[in-house]
Amino acid sequence: MLPFAAMNDVKDALRQSLSDAVKSLGFESPEIVIQEVPGDKPGDYGTPLAFVLAKALKRNPADIAAEVIAAFEPPAGVARAEAVGPYINFFVDPGAFVARIVEETPSVPARNLKVVVEHTSVNPNKEAHVGHLRNIVLGDAVARILRADGYDVEVQNYIDDTGRQAAESLFAAQYFGETPPAEGEAGEKLDHWFGRLYVQLGEAKEGDEATIEEGVRSTMHQLEAGERRADVERIVRAQLETFWSLGVEYDLLVWESDVVASGFLARGLEVLEASPFVSKPDEGKYAGALVMDVGTFIPGLEEPNVVLVRSDGNAMYVAKDIGYQFWKAGIFEGLRYAPFSEQPSGEPLWTSHPAGMETPEGRSFAHAQEIVNVIDVRQTHPQTLVRTALALSNTPEGKEAYEHSKHLAYEVVTLEGQAMSGRKGITLAIDEVLAEATRRAAAVVAEKNPDLVDSGDVARTVGLGAMRFAMLKSEAKRIIDFRWEQALSLQGDSAPYVQYAHARAASILRAAKEAGIGPSDADWSRLGPLEVTVAQVIARLPEVREVAARELAPHLIAQYALDLATAWNAYYNHRGEDGKPDTSVMRAEPGLREARLALVARVKDTLAEALALLGIGAPEAM
Repeated sequence: MLPFAAMNDVKDALRQSLSDAVKSLGFESPEIVIQEVPGDKPGDYGTPLAFVLAKALKRNPADIAAEVIAAFEPPAGVARAEAVGPYINFFVDPGAFVARIVEETPSVPARNLKVVVEHTSVNPNKEAHVGHLRNIVLGDAVARILRADGYDVEVQNYIDDTGRQAAESLFAAQYFGETPPAEGEAGEKLDHWFGRLYVQLGEAKEGDEATIEEGVRSTMHQLEAGERRADVERIVRAQLETFWSLGVEYDLLVWESDVVASGFLARGLEVLEASPFVSKPDEGKYAGALVMDVGTFIPGLEEPNVVLVRSDGNAMYVAKDIGYQFWKAGIFEGLRYAPFSEQPSGEPLWTSHPAGMETPEGRSFAHAQEIVNVIDVRQTHPQTLVRTALALSNTPEGKEAYEHSKHLAYEVVTLEGQAMSGRKGITLAIDEVLAEATRRAAAVVAEKNPDLVDSGDVARTVGLGAMRFAMLKSEAKRIIDFRWEQALSLQGDSAPYVQYAHARAASILRAAKEAGIGPSDADWSRLGPLEVTVAQVIARLPEVREVAARELAPHLIAQYALDLATAWNAYYNHRGEDGKPDTSVMRAEPGLREARLALVARVKDTLAEALALLGIGAPEAM
């Protein structure tokens, strides 16, 4: 038998053994698909390989299947193969298969590819609300999944400190004669304080628009000159408290004022002007303008020419974003860096800063081969132009980044059917949502387990998990209506459902430990098809994670977590033909008991691993 211990799972081992068999027959091996066999069909895994070869060779698929099976050497854990119509199905040896899944740790590939993930980018003028939550959680989960799948990940958060919204909030304090609360002072959180004044200023515009407009413009000039950076920093620090409470951390804060001062716009345009796809026409409607022809890379456009700089010399907003994207790809340098804060995990948070260092502690920021921008679906066209500019940059860094870079577009979030609007004050702050989630989770936990130790910590973990899972379980392109009852349900597609499955496994392991029983005396030969079904789901995680990383799709991990929790619950509650439970762990006979105990431990660890990829904790008890 061929071992599959060094491979990611049994599917890889089957592919390799089948490929060897096909080549030994003198055939060219095609791409081999391995699938789990439906419950009503014979076998555990199957492949349409014989059918694929038969079509290419113009031969009977049954004959091809027989030849492949004769040459096939089963990998460890696979007992035999047989033909089922044009398919080849495989039957695993339950004991050997489950033992391999339980005992072996799948390898993680070294991708040797750096990815910059930019997410959050909440305007530094008010508290973050539930409308921002999807961006934050989605970007964080993508970064976690990419790291777990072997990528070198750098998470950036863009701070728009020169924008109008920041200016309005700062001017509002001056306009209303209010003094911001001092650092450490009890009372209203600083970002909430500015957010309240921001809404009030919007209402006051109806009666004093000229004065307010003049004051906001003056404040914007102060921001552009760097005179109010310290004020904005205080708001950013208040926002970071919220993000950290969600379990979200960053590697680098990039400030808009630093991007402007570094000349990314001019340098980006300089790079593009050397491209054959960029020109400055002497006549026609684009006369005197700097124009980028994106038609080669974005076919089907009615107008393939994009104006970067108007004929009057004013640059379009997309040109600034292109320069910033070029920096991310390492086409040019330009920023300096300084420490900003220590994060809850102990990891440092760095920030761009004009008085900083070029390579602090030997670190090199940006220089990404892949760039992921997490921005809502309304920015799809500008993001397409920014990515296309990488290809038109006529640089090796730009071309490589173009091939790999993605815009992770997501749809809006409503709360119990209500849309969010920060300007109109129709919002629910993330801080308030988290507090409410914890309160509601505490009620659920108290009802389920009134004597639970550390119930407060568990409630917070369950509440936060419910919020994050509700944001991640659907594809990014789908609109989410966040509803409390669904998010906190212990049944169905929710984090508490998965967390409770983990706690159930942990409870069995605690009981075994108290009884002095461990998995060392496992008799794997006592296991059967019920254990195989659970082990098959466990074995699926590396493949699901790889696809989720490639497609930037955390919802695939969420669905996997639900599948494993469901498989484990079905096993736990299974009854035999006599109607009696037949999967008990602690009451099973010696040998079988230890083997099942080892499987339960792997279930628990895998559930925790899947939840961690989503940034969700796994309580030991609920």
